[in-house]
Amino acid sequence: MKHVDFLVIGSGIAGLSFALKASKYGSVCMVTKDAVQETSTRYAQGGIAAVMYDPDTHEKHIKDTMIAGHELSDPEIVRITINESTERVKDLIAWGVDFDKNTSGRYDLAREGGHSEFRVLHHKDITGLEIQKKLYLKAQEDKNIEVLENYFAVEILTQHHLGVTVTKHSTDICCFGAYVYNPHTQKVDTILAKTTILATGGIGNVYGNTTNPIVATGDGIAMVHRAKGVIRGMEFVQFHPTTLYNPSERPAFLITEALRGAGAVLKDWQGNEFMKKYDERGSLAPRDIVARAIDHELKISGEHHVFLDARHIDKSVFFNHFPNIYSKCLSIGIDATKDMIPVVPAAHYSCGGISVDKWGCTTIAHLYALGECASTGLHGANRLASNSLLESLVFSHRACVHASECLSHISFENNIKDWNAEGTVSNEEMILVTQNIRELQSIMSYYVGIVRSDQRLERAFNRLNIIYHEAETLYQHSVVTKRICELRNMVCTAYLITRHAMQRKESIGLHYSIDYPPKD
Repeated sequence: MKHVDFLVIGSGIAGLSFALKASKYGSVCMVTKDAVQETSTRYAQGGIAAVMYDPDTHEKHIKDTMIAGHELSDPEIVRITINESTERVKDLIAWGVDFDKNTSGRYDLAREGGHSEFRVLHHKDITGLEIQKKLYLKAQEDKNIEVLENYFAVEILTQHHLGVTVTKHSTDICCFGAYVYNPHTQKVDTILAKTTILATGGIGNVYGNTTNPIVATGDGIAMVHRAKGVIRGMEFVQFHPTTLYNPSERPAFLITEALRGAGAVLKDWQGNEFMKKYDERGSLAPRDIVARAIDHELKISGEHHVFLDARHIDKSVFFNHFPNIYSKCLSIGIDATKDMIPVVPAAHYSCGGISVDKWGCTTIAHLYALGECASTGLHGANRLASNSLLESLVFSHRACVHASECLSHISFENNIKDWNAEGTVSNEEMILVTQNIRELQSIMSYYVGIVRSDQRLERAFNRLNIIYHEAETLYQHSVVTKRICELRNMVCTAYLITRHAMQRKESIGLHYSIDYPPKD
């Protein structure tokens, strides 16, 4: 049984930035289900939005965020996040993150869809990878941070594990740490913590096509739901409009929105621009509008993809700013300076998640949620491009401020019992897990995707219910493995997305139903 002041589950920008700040106040144990570097952060290409120079202002960024979120964003949370953006970017710079600069020595800011000004800091087209590398280097230098790679958080610990009945109506639920699968012993360890932080990332792998790494299976969201914490806004799943059409590849390779900001335009199979039919902003409209437009064009044409035309962009600009995209396209026989790039939408980001307040606190005491697994209220019905990394930074800082002040008043709960594996057997039929995952991904892609209907959602709900019972039976009778736990979490997450979509009787932002046409 391990005791630690701060248990951080996840190793992306949210988990790492929290750990780096919290280590000044106590011991930190970071649990990550794969290698530290395998996070959604490392796949983020575009950058991080922040107000840096005139003529940009905080008010402009606030307005852009509210518009993109279809006015469902929490105004207080938006203002907090944007007002603190500049200072939090300075934290990254202090940690060694190297954002691109122009010839005058100022940061080379990009503009993306939905932004009224140039405000996106970036490192070429691999911004997330640069951030991931630099933060992990700092964490490795910190003797107060222990990293457990390939460990899997199975459940968070609450009064339930003391034999107390906990329901969704309980107002005093408290977190004491987590049960964690140890890959070395192949058993479940107990890690007791004064404070637990979920930074488990997104939910992309409940869909057949996603930009998310394979680790994004909704683990934190599912654990909190089972622990009777509040989950909200799961109907708002953002599909990135432009990923490279390459069916054999998973995750889908992202073609950053910054390329459209640099002048690339979307075209159909006849080579015609089509976005102006849907929005006056054309290819730089917010992501929900662009993704829906592409989906509609594909349904009309019967084709598998549309094209992104970047051939007119100056080659030196392309090579300097988008070298990763150029080399990736070239690897499958596409010269982006001469050929149009085949693109298709893919599940990209969850705007909903674990309900938290302005300090990152969940509805469960001593439990925080940060990054994509959290619902702060910033994104509303649709996330503004490059606000996600910013949100992670701002709320990791705020959570650390809050958690460090509370630390001295929290004691360890030493009455938690060790994991009981009695009656379980090793499962030799992993094909059951694999097939259930494939079926789940198919259901979500066809019925709970970019465009929905009551009939599609009902069909998805009924089929997910069957998979849920199969997964729970498998989990109850099998020795714990990472893959079985992931299946269980994916079913739970898919259920929440579908259920929340069924409850919203309107079309707004990322939730679009043919049964509830949007109001003019």
